[in-house]
Amino acid sequence: MAGLLAAVDSADIERFYLYGHSAGGAIALAFATKHADRLLGLALDEPASDFSLEARAAWAEAFAPIQAMPANERMPAFLKAQVAAGVEPPPSPPGPPPEWMASRPAGIEAFLAALDSFVLPAPDPRFGGPVYFSYGSLSNPIWLGIRDRLASRFASFTAEEYEGLHHLNTSHAAQPARVAAALRRVWHL
Repeated sequence: MAGLLAAVDSADIERFYLYGHSAGGAIALAFATKHADRLLGLALDEPASDFSLEARAAWAEAFAPIQAMPANERMPAFLKAQVAAGVEPPPSPPGPPPEWMASRPAGIEAFLAALDSFVLPAPDPRFGGPVYFSYGSLSNPIWLGIRDRLASRFASFTAEEYEGLHHLNTSHAAQPARVAAALRRVWHL
């Protein structure tokens, strides 16, 4: 969140629309509660968490068995946890993994620890902008709970399901024109 604030400040951007997916969605949500006066609107595409006790419990249940796995099995299992039961994650790209992939498991562990330690305050009453929430029909159902809890937190909340998509094949990547049209509609652009 501090990095986002530093970036917009260095670009001299006072107020803006913010879009985040997964970890970026969780960061965007945290930013909206701490810096509501900076945002005109918020879009969350399956944020990693809504920082609720329910989300923490659901992800703990999903990730506990993964943490006990041998290191070489964790990443495929982590990806599989992002999609609904019976849905196969996309295959790995051909060839050897890039060098940065070696640090990915440690990064995920650090992010999960950060999610577990952050407490989301009540929505800032100054944030009156619209919130758009997108999710895939083939994603882990944990996101349905996050959607429902966030709908009760924000007065101007719109949720939209993307049929046949999931957390690893997202709305903004698979259907960018539809997402852009939805954002223009919800954000009154």
